[in-house]
Amino acid sequence: MNEKIKNLMDEGIFLDPDVISLIDDSSFDLINGHANEIRGQVLNKSILDKLKLKYLKCENSSSQGESPLIGNVKIIDSYEDKLSKIEIGHFIEHYRTRYKFMSKLLQGRIELTDVMSVSRTFSKMQREKVSLIGLVYSKKMTKNGNVMLEIEDPTGKIKVLINSTKKEIFDMAKDIVPDEVIGLVGNMGNKIVFVNELFFPDVKIEDNIMKKSIINEHAAFISDIHVGSDMFLEKEFEKFIDWINGNSGSEEQQKMAKSVKYLFVIGDIVDGAGIYPNQEAELSIPNIKDQYDQCAHYFSKMRSDLQIIVCPGNHDALRLAEPQPVLDEEFASNLYAMDNVHIVSNPAVVNIGSKDNFEGFNVLMYHGYSFDYYIDQVESIREQGGYDRADLVMKFLMKKRHLAPSHGSTLFVVEPDRDDLIIKDVPDFFASGHIHKSSVSHYGKTTLISGSCWQAITKFQEKVGHHPEPCRVPLVSLQTRDVKLMKFCE
Repeated sequence: MNEKIKNLMDEGIFLDPDVISLIDDSSFDLINGHANEIRGQVLNKSILDKLKLKYLKCENSSSQGESPLIGNVKIIDSYEDKLSKIEIGHFIEHYRTRYKFMSKLLQGRIELTDVMSVSRTFSKMQREKVSLIGLVYSKKMTKNGNVMLEIEDPTGKIKVLINSTKKEIFDMAKDIVPDEVIGLVGNMGNKIVFVNELFFPDVKIEDNIMKKSIINEHAAFISDIHVGSDMFLEKEFEKFIDWINGNSGSEEQQKMAKSVKYLFVIGDIVDGAGIYPNQEAELSIPNIKDQYDQCAHYFSKMRSDLQIIVCPGNHDALRLAEPQPVLDEEFASNLYAMDNVHIVSNPAVVNIGSKDNFEGFNVLMYHGYSFDYYIDQVESIREQGGYDRADLVMKFLMKKRHLAPSHGSTLFVVEPDRDDLIIKDVPDFFASGHIHKSSVSHYGKTTLISGSCWQAITKFQEKVGHHPEPCRVPLVSLQTRDVKLMKFCE
């Protein structure tokens, strides 16, 4: 054993005295297998446990052929950064990939079973019925107050007009945004289609039977902690930690707290550095790694059986372009060292609560950086509450089956054969943040949850018209799908 320890030291790996008694032959093999990544470090219990967890994940993954189930949490879809040199042709292929997926959804509708290509419409007689699926190339209001779109498919472009006298579809058309994919039925004019019906690649609202767990478990949703900000509400967050550990509240609340098995943290877990001009003047913790270490400290105070699922947001220390990969391990090493913390990309899909004869719940996590664009650009959202109505934005994106359908709504990574912002499968939960105001609603069988925040209102938020409501925690019973909103501030 001493010889093996000496060999490790020769390799530049030093053992904390507390872990020497914990190491067996298999541990030495594990350490040697990860020598490159831990060389130059003092190997303590936290790092050793992390290596063992990584080994178990690999073992489970190779034996099952899929993501492992750890703490009843299974990562279904988490983006892995595979960036290469971006070329102009990648944009074309990227949008073709989106078009093909949305077209398949739309062609599932009876009204669009006879859909034709744009190029074929020009051979049709005037007033002849046509069905089309296309990507919105442009949109404008005519001088007569109608909506004029130009849509395109792989064969060409054509103008389509939605008359203001057709109120139902006209109201739908007012909320159409560039680059989304739509379906329509109308009559041919002179190189133009007059629209009678409009369709989006929407979820099936009639399929509104909500999945329910066979046992009593709860999931809690938070976002926008902003650790490191001088406006971080530390006292309130500590109050939340005390509650979720079952140490405060009424007997019923304590019982409920202990039944919380999953905590979703939807981005902006730290305030970051260099996010906006002069941010350093508003930071209590100026160093980004120290911010993540402090966040890990808070998480470590929570019950060890609580599974914490974390995705990044626009304040976190990685690229702004979406999909965002997982948190940088160099900065967030203490989070990675925690066995009950699961770090995923933004967006991501995670399965929780599966049991024998029960498939569990799929949770779509998306921080919500694109929300600002749609609050500003979509009339129905803007007029019905804007930043106070995250639920409207989320329903809008569910209808479009995309988290950022417009090219300019968020910075995004172009990959020719994939679009990771598509809502491929209808989730049981769609969880977001970013708005700093909690909301809960339902759309079909999906529960839409926007997390609150743990930061007092900033000057920037006042300037742009935000109305944050901090320290609210939506708490969902997986057995009944009832939602309670817990408040941890005065």
